[in-house]
Amino acid sequence: MLNLVLFEPEIPANTGNIGRTCVVTGTKLHLIEPLGFSLDERALRRAGLGYWENLDLATYPGWDAFCARNDLAAQGAEPRLHLLTKKARRTYAQSTYRDGDYLVLGKESSGIPEELLARYATSCERIPMLPDKATLTNRTAWAHRTDELADAGYEPAREATDPCGHAALRQQDICGNFIDPTDYRISALNLSNAAAIVLYEALRQTGFPGMA
Repeated sequence: MLNLVLFEPEIPANTGNIGRTCVVTGTKLHLIEPLGFSLDERALRRAGLGYWENLDLATYPGWDAFCARNDLAAQGAEPRLHLLTKKARRTYAQSTYRDGDYLVLGKESSGIPEELLARYATSCERIPMLPDKATLTNRTAWAHRTDELADAGYEPAREATDPCGHAALRQQDICGNFIDPTDYRISALNLSNAAAIVLYEALRQTGFPGMA
């Protein structure tokens, strides 16, 4: 059995969709708190449809608790982890997956924390993506949208890691991606899409029925 891990997920519909994929593939879903929603939230259960009650689900108060409960804190456990991030050199297709491995995806707005990426540097993988030319051509429209929100009294949170002190306005597109209008490009695939892409490659490699 494979394991899919969501680190502090924020959008209930994404987790619901991922939960449904886990049920139909026999994958266990691990949720690391804090969550951006309640597990009783209607959007999550609507996305999961009738599958949610059949989901093999575990929740944890934090990363260390997740590692401890799954015996991942022991030396030599790192090869069982696959951390999906845009900052990796190796792609998910270049990795080898085995039964019992853990596929880890970060929160929608900021991904997996830098501290964990550094700790498990040899376990980081990415999904190749082409530059998003569409958002680059829409920079004027995004700028107007930013101005409209500012006029309406919207005050974006200040990014603590921004050395210039600029508050990045983060919005969600129709797929749940977070977009920073000052950057003009989609920050990542929809979380549920990314999970499915990597999970099915792992299933293929581990001999899932019907997959060559």
